[in-house]
Amino acid sequence: MPSLSEYATFFREFRTRFETTGSIAPSSRFLASAMIAPLRNRPADAPVRILEIGPGTGAVTDYLVQQLRPGDTFDLVELNQVFADLLRSKFEREKHFRAIASQATVHVLPLQDFEATQPYDFVISGLPLNNFPADLVDEIFDAYFRLLAPGGVLSYFEYMYVRSIRKRLGKRVDRERLARIDGTMTRYVNSHRIRRDWIFVNLPPAWVQHLRRDQSN
Repeated sequence: MPSLSEYATFFREFRTRFETTGSIAPSSRFLASAMIAPLRNRPADAPVRILEIGPGTGAVTDYLVQQLRPGDTFDLVELNQVFADLLRSKFEREKHFRAIASQATVHVLPLQDFEATQPYDFVISGLPLNNFPADLVDEIFDAYFRLLAPGGVLSYFEYMYVRSIRKRLGKRVDRERLARIDGTMTRYVNSHRIRRDWIFVNLPPAWVQHLRRDQSN
């Protein structure tokens, strides 16, 4: 469970940077567990490459690090310097983080600027996509699938019905922005989704979407 200081840090960043933080509290353990479900079902005979995007205070990362095996590679991309510093502190001080610290690297930059030497078998994203400009969401999904290996799995979450409600009740410019985001996400979901998890014990309740990049491209 996140510590009280992590909740305080998250809430402080939420108040000052809502557009990139997106939630009032870290993800629940139920949401975190659903986000890493594909990783738990990985083949046992080969190392994998894992990318976590927007880890925040590490609510999902806490579960991810316990799934790593020798030979795995774990990269984290976090735009918020406060969160990045907190994560680096975890890799220095906390038991499960220290155990795999040599396999992990925290990168502080926007996802669309991140370049990888090799693609990833698992991409796990906590980005608050509904808060972003529509063009940026297009760029982010392009980056997701650019960074995924053929056959790799992308897992991300979105809060239940939030986009639908805001499309109905928001100002016109926001409705138009969300309609474009909805079109982008629906296109990828319809083409690539392998599973959706419903997580009611979270603030707010959320869906976890799992998408697979085709083996052929």
